[in-house]
Amino acid sequence: MKAFLNLFEALDSSTKTTAKVAALNAYFKQVEPAEGAWAVQLLTGQRPKRPISTTEMRELAAEMAAIPLWLLEECYDAVGDLSETLARLVPEVVEASRGTLLPDDAGLDRWIQERLLPLSTLDLAERKVHLKETWLSLSANERFLFNKLMSGTFRVGVSQELVIRSLSETFKVPKHLLSHRMMGQHAPSPEWFEALVESEEGNGASHEAIGGQPYPFCLAHPLEDATIEDALGPISEWCIEWKFDGIRGQLIRRAGTTYLWTRGEELVTDRYPEIAGWADSLPDGTVLDGEILAWNTESNQPLPFNDLQKRIGRKTVGKKLLAEVPVRFRAFDLLEWESEDVRGRSLAERKELLTRLVPAEFLSEVFRPQDWDEARLIRSAAKSQNVEGLMIKRWSSTYGVGRKRGDWWKWKIDPMTIDAVLVYAQRGSGKRASLYTDYTFAIWKDGALVPFAKAYSGLTDKEIAEVDAFVKRNTLERFGPVRTVKPELVFELAFEGVSLSTRHKSGLAVRFPRMTRWRRDLRPDQANRFEDLQRYLGAEPTVAETEPA
Repeated sequence: MKAFLNLFEALDSSTKTTAKVAALNAYFKQVEPAEGAWAVQLLTGQRPKRPISTTEMRELAAEMAAIPLWLLEECYDAVGDLSETLARLVPEVVEASRGTLLPDDAGLDRWIQERLLPLSTLDLAERKVHLKETWLSLSANERFLFNKLMSGTFRVGVSQELVIRSLSETFKVPKHLLSHRMMGQHAPSPEWFEALVESEEGNGASHEAIGGQPYPFCLAHPLEDATIEDALGPISEWCIEWKFDGIRGQLIRRAGTTYLWTRGEELVTDRYPEIAGWADSLPDGTVLDGEILAWNTESNQPLPFNDLQKRIGRKTVGKKLLAEVPVRFRAFDLLEWESEDVRGRSLAERKELLTRLVPAEFLSEVFRPQDWDEARLIRSAAKSQNVEGLMIKRWSSTYGVGRKRGDWWKWKIDPMTIDAVLVYAQRGSGKRASLYTDYTFAIWKDGALVPFAKAYSGLTDKEIAEVDAFVKRNTLERFGPVRTVKPELVFELAFEGVSLSTRHKSGLAVRFPRMTRWRRDLRPDQANRFEDLQRYLGAEPTVAETEPA
């Protein structure tokens, strides 16, 4: 685990891309396939399921440190990171007397397979002994990393794109091929890692090898209305479609089997049997890109995303829910045709092939406005159609990997907004562990402030520092890591829809809230009322990148 710890510390201590890539390259050049498989999974956000509760971790650490639990909680509140708090509180053992559960050169894979994953199979007493042995066999820094893995909070400042870049440079495999091979769900085995970094001449890219594996998704950049003519030029060069408010997915038909993958790389075929049933009629060697939508069969248009949420996360769907919330796959691109990867062809060619394969009722509608003013008129009707705005794609564009600027744009309608009062604050994680950056907001209802939303994004570093200082000076109560603060600060929140909620005191919840302005010009009593938020209820969600867990 020492090699991976050194990599983690190198990545965490630098903000320079070149330094991060250099550290990744040095690591992957010497890593064994068994460890490399786990490293790729962890670095790209695929963490193992948590095998033990944080309560048990806290209790054992307090026992080993011979301190009361309340004091551990005070330490956690000061440090802001539970993994680091526990790593520092457990008594340090001098290296000469440290346990030797595994050899010094044991890789990350052995620590995960022999010391982390078995925790979930043991009873309470056995888990306590097992974890105590593990902690005493590690240095404080190693314990910190192990705690991150164990608690499911492992994060490090690299993107999947950066990991792919490093693997490409190290193993001389094209980035697009690595992106494809990493799509889907994979067990972190030595065989998987070896197939991942196999040269292009190998069989790692063949459809026989990848089975139902999806392609990397092509993503769009946001477009500002004020610059549209200057940025894009003649409208004749562009394909104009609705930007749907559902779940982005790839529908795959290969070797007599149907697969439905979300952009979050979750296989959901069984959850949407009506889509899987329709796809069974597609010819083998077909991959469609599109959107999973809750569908109103009477009006023949999408239902709001709130309706689709009733189906999300359900592994089995009963007849009642199938009838209440039918779903449809709306295809807007073709990635594979007659078992041929057609992503390198132009969008115009892919669209022409798509119309041959898919009936019009399952295709995304293409608009052909005469100019950008007419496109604006179409966009203005988005809310009534339960969509987020328009997608604008260059007819000559190929299907790229990730978010490539220039050919694909998303032109959304404006979000909903409301002015709310900050009432609770909690410290962030990672580099923000010492700052109060996670906030709860409230609006007025019957003369009292009632919480309705949490948000943590949208402020500048300077504003975060100001709010953090305010929280520390104006704390009224503490509930574990959460502080109640004087209700004085007002912020404008943007969001994409409102739904009824039994979890919020207000009775309402908002979708994807974030801070857009610090309303220094408003007093708390000038913040919005419950009635203001209620007016949005039933309005169509208008802005979101929908990626369910």
